[in-house]
Amino acid sequence: MHGIDITALAIFASALAIAAAVPGPAVAAIVARVLARGTRGLAPFLLGIIISDVLWLTVAVSGLAVLAQTFQGVFIVIKYLGAAYLLWLAWHFWTAPATSIASAPLEVGEGGPAAFLGGLMVGLSNPKAMMFYLALLPGFIPLDAVTPVTFAELAAVTFAVLAVIFSAYVLAAARARRLFSSPRALAFINRATGTVMVGTAVAVATRS
Repeated sequence: MHGIDITALAIFASALAIAAAVPGPAVAAIVARVLARGTRGLAPFLLGIIISDVLWLTVAVSGLAVLAQTFQGVFIVIKYLGAAYLLWLAWHFWTAPATSIASAPLEVGEGGPAAFLGGLMVGLSNPKAMMFYLALLPGFIPLDAVTPVTFAELAAVTFAVLAVIFSAYVLAAARARRLFSSPRALAFINRATGTVMVGTAVAVATRS
């Protein structure tokens, strides 16, 4: 079995990098979470978002775009679950006490399986990711010729590209967070983060 032409794979990777770098609900959720709580417990959240993209890739490659429209109600439910999770995070940040970065504990639900599921819901409810894989992917890759090998290549490129892009946002947000270490500044960050989360939740819930 042959893999994907390297040129087509490079074009796909470039298009994905550009799409991922443009701030959307996933990036907003990542940046807001880092600003409010730092990077501890963040890996499962990022993994959930990246896996959601791989799932959308699977849907597109499997030729299930029609199912995504036929069972639109399922995706609407997922969308509102993602928005609800973001609203829960917003409430959590608004009510969190302002503590220093060094002493702030890792709250229950901010790491592990709960964070992974939260990231997964945010990613699955992201209309930008949905449209990229369902509508744009066929323009780069002939889906009727995809084999297990080519799918593995696409999945690996997707994982690697998103990991790099999201890590860049995490590093930038973490650096910005270190500039504000006083309790008053952290309280402002928590409330600003909550506001961003609410706006992101509204964007997720209202976009078609």
